[in-house]
Amino acid sequence: MPNANRWSLPTLILCGLLGALSGCTSLELYERTVPLPAQQWKSEYTPSFDFDIADTTARYDVALVLRHRDRYHYNNIWLQLSLTDPQGESYSFETDFVLGTNETGWLGAGMDDIYEHRISLQKELVAQGISFRQAGTYRFRIKQLMREDPLEEVMNIGIRIEKKP
Repeated sequence: MPNANRWSLPTLILCGLLGALSGCTSLELYERTVPLPAQQWKSEYTPSFDFDIADTTARYDVALVLRHRDRYHYNNIWLQLSLTDPQGESYSFETDFVLGTNETGWLGAGMDDIYEHRISLQKELVAQGISFRQAGTYRFRIKQLMREDPLEEVMNIGIRIEKKP
């Protein structure tokens, strides 16, 4: 029994060093979601997401992340998306995303009664002339524009930004 923990300290040190070394590389992915209190999205609640762009020569995939329950009342969601660049210039647009159809059901990945959608924003960003050609901090804001207020059965909303290889 005295030798049972013999390798635990060296193993921990090695893992710590490997973690520190891997932490020195820049992140290739930003993903953040926020939970909506009581699974209700009030129209005045506008979550914001700050992220840094360092490599202005790279291309980035941007996606909306939305998680809802099966009891969500609609097949779509209307949103207002706003982006502020590092110079303070703001872009804003409204868009309607299809989440499902009566024929095929929900389009997102489902587990039990929860569905998650990762919806590309590339078409909307290109149409607005938005690119990440300035280094610095960007801010995304997301506002729901549905008639139902609060919008029920929405669990989380967020943004996913991935650097393309």
